[in-house]
Amino acid sequence: MNSGVEFVAVDNPHANKLTVHILAAVAEHEREMISERTKAALAAARARGTRLGNPRPANALKLARESLSAAANHRAANILPTIREIQKGGTMTYAGIATVLNARSIKAARGRQWTHVQVANVLGRCRE
Repeated sequence: MNSGVEFVAVDNPHANKLTVHILAAVAEHEREMISERTKAALAAARARGTRLGNPRPANALKLARESLSAAANHRAANILPTIREIQKGGTMTYAGIATVLNARSIKAARGRQWTHVQVANVLGRCRE
């Protein structure tokens, strides 16, 4: 409002500063009302004895770890044939394998360059 830039709404090209100001005030009031209703609903739920949040965080953490581990195992199984091919070519060190993977533009799990530690982790996962 105070920037001095003229505002034009595509869906309401005849809106002027007053109209925009009124709409902004109504939106702010609605935001405050939503906040109050949410706080009241949470307080009522607490009063009824409802436990808010995740009732079993340890179980959720276990499931999350299993999911991440399964995804890492899947990724390791997919990249293992390429690593074995590189090893058959004579490159045996983890750093050397990482260099070849990077030269082939094969990205690591998070889309970055390979390091010797990541190669070691993949080979360790595939031994398990």
